[in-house]
Amino acid sequence: MNDPTARNIPKDIRYEQPQFLASRGDPCGRGDTVDNLYPCLRRHTGSDAKPNLLSVTKDPGCGCCGAWADLAIEAGFEVEITEASDYVGMKRDAAVPENLWSCHTTRIGGYIVEGHVPFAAITQLLDQRPDISGIAVPGMPAGSPGMGGGVEATAEVIAWGGIAGDGRAFPLDG
Repeated sequence: MNDPTARNIPKDIRYEQPQFLASRGDPCGRGDTVDNLYPCLRRHTGSDAKPNLLSVTKDPGCGCCGAWADLAIEAGFEVEITEASDYVGMKRDAAVPENLWSCHTTRIGGYIVEGHVPFAAITQLLDQRPDISGIAVPGMPAGSPGMGGGVEATAEVIAWGGIAGDGRAFPLDG
């Protein structure tokens, strides 16, 4: 069966999860059908069916981004990498505030993860699901994951959007 509107959406997402669409509202203002919301749904989740998938967008010449992605795999995440030479466009497309920009931008579980964010922070973000747009480690701080630090490395993490407003600390539990 060749249905051009199917877009390879798994059946459970396409037909059996209207609560997800209702709970998120209509973030793109396109109506409440899956076909209308599909592009927006994908943008807000980062993946159709892989909740542990980090979709990383990075500059082709950046080596530390690859180091961070390798550590993410070691930390138990799946990773897909897209290279984009339009740095400013990459940040604006993800709506990352300019003061929080770093070298790579990642999408996972409906959130944006900007830069060399510790993996414990990403796990906490996905477990707690706060009403924010994303988390960031601005710049490229030495000792953070991929910048000389390993899987367990930490760094100061900033949340933004939603209840975090223009930015506030995202403290790690434990």
